[in-house]
Amino acid sequence: MSARRDAPSLAGRGAAGTSGAISSGETAPVVPTPPRAATHVGLFDQQTNLREDDAGTVTTLASPADGGIAPSGVSPQAMARGAMPPGAGLVLPKAMPRGAKSPAAGSDKVVRAIGIAALAGVAATVWLGLWVTPNAVNFGNLVRLLYIHPPLAWVMFIAYGMATLSSLLYLWPRTRHRRFDHLAGSSAEVGVVFTGLTLVTGSIWGRPTWGVWWTWDPLLTTTALLFVLYLGYLALRRVPGDRETVAKRAAIAGLIAFLDVPIVFFSVSWWRSLHQAPTVDLANGHLYVHGSMAWTLLLGFVSFTLVYVWLLVHRYRLAVLRDREDDEGLEAALAERWAEGTP
Repeated sequence: MSARRDAPSLAGRGAAGTSGAISSGETAPVVPTPPRAATHVGLFDQQTNLREDDAGTVTTLASPADGGIAPSGVSPQAMARGAMPPGAGLVLPKAMPRGAKSPAAGSDKVVRAIGIAALAGVAATVWLGLWVTPNAVNFGNLVRLLYIHPPLAWVMFIAYGMATLSSLLYLWPRTRHRRFDHLAGSSAEVGVVFTGLTLVTGSIWGRPTWGVWWTWDPLLTTTALLFVLYLGYLALRRVPGDRETVAKRAAIAGLIAFLDVPIVFFSVSWWRSLHQAPTVDLANGHLYVHGSMAWTLLLGFVSFTLVYVWLLVHRYRLAVLRDREDDEGLEAALAERWAEGTP
C-alpha cells in the first residue's frame, strides 16, 4: 500500500493513541514535517492550542484524544474523521516533562501582575488626588482633575506612537510580519479610547474654568480631529479585502493620521489658547507642581501607562485569535471540499 493512501488511515487511527499504530501488513507512511512551531513565547502570547511559526504559518493542535498537530490546510475536525489530503501526516508534539510549566503560563502571570499594579496605582492616584493633596491657589478643587487628565493625554500619545512604529515596521519589507499589523491596530484602538477620555475630562475641566463645555480652541480642535482620524483608521481596517492589502493601506493611513499628533502636542505653545500652559513642560524641562502634588501626578502617569500596557496585551491577543479563527474556518472549508471529492 502506498504512502499516499495510508495517510488518511493513519490520521483516522490517531485517536487510538500514539502506540497503536500500523498493522504488520501495512507499509509505514512517509510523514512530512510541517512548518516548525514557534518556540518563543512572549508577553503578547497566551496558552492556547494554536502555534504560529516565524513565517506566520499557523498550526493547530488536534483534539486531546489524538494529541497531534493538524498540518496546514487541515482542520482538527477533518483530521479526526480521517479526511486528510494525500501526503499529510500526523506529527506528534514533544511531551513536556512532568511538572514543567508552559512558558505562556509565565507570560500570563506577568500580564496579571501588570493588571493588578495598574488597578492599585489608579486607586492610589484617586485617593491621593481627592483626599491627600492640597487645593491649588488659582483652581481650588478643580486641580484634582490634574491627576487624571494629563496622564490620559500622555497615554494617548504613547498609543499612537506605538501604532505608528508598528506600521513602519510592517511596511518595511525586511520586518514585515502580521504581528506588527496586529500591534498597530490594537494600540490605535486603545489610543482612541484614551483620546475620548481625554476629551471628556477636558470638557469637565473647561465648564467651570472657561464657562463652556466646548470651544474651538486650537488644542481641543486638533485633539478632536485626532480622534476622528483614528476612528477612520479603525474603520479602514474593517474594509474587506486581501489581508496584506488591508494591512498595507491601514499602515499608510496610520502614518498619515499620526501627522496630527505633534500638532496636538505643540498647539498650546504655537497658538494663543484658552488652555493653560502644560503642567509638565517637557520641551523646557519645567514642572509646575511640587511636593505631594508632583508625586501624585507622577503616580498617575505610571499607573495609566500600566493600564495601557494591560489593555494592549489583551487587545493584541484578541486580534491574533480572530485571525487564527479565520484561518481555521478557511482550512475547514478546504478540508471538507477535499473530502467531498474523496472516493
